[in-house]
Amino acid sequence: MQNQHNVVSLDGEDPIRRTTLHQQIAGYLRQMIFDGELEDGMRIPEKVLCTRFEISRTPLREALKVLANEGLITLLPNRGARVSKLTPEDIDEVFPVMGAMEAIAGEMAATAITLDEIAEIRALHYQMALHHTRGQRPQYFALNQKIHELILKAARNPTLSQLYKTLSGRIRRARYIANISQDRWDQAMAEHDDILQALADRDGDGLGRLLKNHLLNKRQAVKAAIRENETT
Repeated sequence: MQNQHNVVSLDGEDPIRRTTLHQQIAGYLRQMIFDGELEDGMRIPEKVLCTRFEISRTPLREALKVLANEGLITLLPNRGARVSKLTPEDIDEVFPVMGAMEAIAGEMAATAITLDEIAEIRALHYQMALHHTRGQRPQYFALNQKIHELILKAARNPTLSQLYKTLSGRIRRARYIANISQDRWDQAMAEHDDILQALADRDGDGLGRLLKNHLLNKRQAVKAAIRENETT
């Protein structure tokens, strides 16, 4: 694997951020966790990953420190690392905070969003609905995540975006777990219909309330899924 260093600013454009090798590896590992390739509670197979990515253990361990700071893995003293297990207590801690942040993002986005951005979200929404109809969960989830990210972006508040990003990894895994139940999946799709309508109407109060409730509704589904996994 080659370490890529991206360059500079062009004609007033924002500079392209340099990406270090350990940041690239952290990105790959993060996706492996989100996709379930590295499962909750699983020991991180450092030797296997070094061979797979053609790297030494130094950048891998730097990447693991990044993921530990995000709460995705737990570093074990002198024993490597393990994918962090989501617990009901984690969900009760994080979901209310994220729900409040999504509510603020919705209120801000409703006034700041452009017609082109609404059109993009609408197009993604219809694609997501098609995946829901076909029972294609990974594709549905990817678009779901993108829609939430675009609403956050439309809020145009860098501080909010940074805070959200700090917790989004933990929430992203939890959101996927919540969609295991068909009833909850159907409910989530209906909630997204209402979210799209409030966005199109530029109803900031309504959008903020819908986004908050959408996340808090998932809290119970996630906790139920975690408890079910613990007993199987």
